[in-house]
Amino acid sequence: MRRPSGEAKGLYSALMAGSGILAVGATELSVVLVLLLVVVVPVAAVAFARSGKAYSEIGKGQFAVDFDEGKETVHQDEVRQLVEAKAYRQAQRGEQPVDVDAEVERLLNPDETGSETEESHLPPHAPEDPEMAQIRSEIREVVLAKNESRERRGEPPLDVEAEVDRMLAEFS
Repeated sequence: MRRPSGEAKGLYSALMAGSGILAVGATELSVVLVLLLVVVVPVAAVAFARSGKAYSEIGKGQFAVDFDEGKETVHQDEVRQLVEAKAYRQAQRGEQPVDVDAEVERLLNPDETGSETEESHLPPHAPEDPEMAQIRSEIREVVLAKNESRERRGEPPLDVEAEVDRMLAEFS
């Protein structure tokens, strides 16, 4: 498809000349560029220099979120909530619930109460958690299978309870 060259060119030139859209030349663009460099850059430099500590205060103010403030209080509240939930669950199961205040104090200040192991805070008569009993029985089965294999190889068997305790401590 061929365009009529003379008529289309003349129509296009007449429309563009009348609108003045593309009538800007290189000289006018260079003048705009020089004005930007002479006016805008110094104004921006002065504004930046006068900002002072405003730049360092970004993120501060009355609506700022300070994540470090009150961190200790939040931690204490979370520990208390967890211990209260534990006591509630124990009461629901019919067990003797832990003393919440004493347990929170023990957890937040472990150095003052001495070096306790994780299991020593449980009373000796406390029933074991059913889920932990299930895990313990599965580990005991693994240890018994290991002992059978060791006996077939002529090696001495392992102490089952000691090995169960070791493996529980390793995985928890």
